[in-house]
Amino acid sequence: MKLKNTWPVYYKKDVISHYCPGCGHGIVHRIVAELLEELGVGDRAIGVNPAGCAVLAYKYFDVDMIESAHGRGTAIATGIKRMRPDLFVFSYQGDGDLAAIGTAESMHSANRGEQIAVIFINNAVYGMTGGQMAPTTLLQQNTTTTPRGRNALYDGYPLHLTDALAGLPGVTYAERVAIDGPAGVQKTKKALRNAFQCQIDGLGYSIVEVLSPCPTNWKMTPVDSFKWIKDVMSKEFPTGVLADRREERRQHAG
Repeated sequence: MKLKNTWPVYYKKDVISHYCPGCGHGIVHRIVAELLEELGVGDRAIGVNPAGCAVLAYKYFDVDMIESAHGRGTAIATGIKRMRPDLFVFSYQGDGDLAAIGTAESMHSANRGEQIAVIFINNAVYGMTGGQMAPTTLLQQNTTTTPRGRNALYDGYPLHLTDALAGLPGVTYAERVAIDGPAGVQKTKKALRNAFQCQIDGLGYSIVEVLSPCPTNWKMTPVDSFKWIKDVMSKEFPTGVLADRREERRQHAG
């Protein structure tokens, strides 16, 4: 008798990672792959990967992926979803991609309430290009372009883009979570499940911001980088649900 394969599929390729030790991208990739399997949408999923450290995300997700020009992830995702509303579409972007060069696309896709899920990885630096200051860099945080720390007088303040997006009526669900330990990983998966389910249920735009470690550019050990997220970064970017209009959308649809 042939036994049925009961092992989970997981839409993640079995390849060696290029990410630095302790990087949060690999953790989030695994969560996304698990959810694509658990929610039964992996066979119709299309992901949009950004410029930045996750530029090679297509090497890890075993689903169709489209490479986006820098900052244009939500615009590409919008086009795909409008042409093929039967597909499950997610955009995976970093802070330099979504909150800097892609600010306009991010803002307008959210304001229109596009039927897409956005994953926003915030590690407070430009990771791939050498650790320069990003819009989300904290005040007094050292980077290669702010060696004495970010100074509000010259550099402005950290950009709270997800908070701004959450105030737009087109946004159905927005949450900020943190990869700062096992509990944080579980909360991240729960938030992404809620965001993905929004699209499955046809409820509109969702975004999950993930505070993610970058030990290499922060010049910390992985353990210390998790602690820094919990003790420092989450003070500037508090975790929690920022907008939840799911029930409102359901009532309106009914």
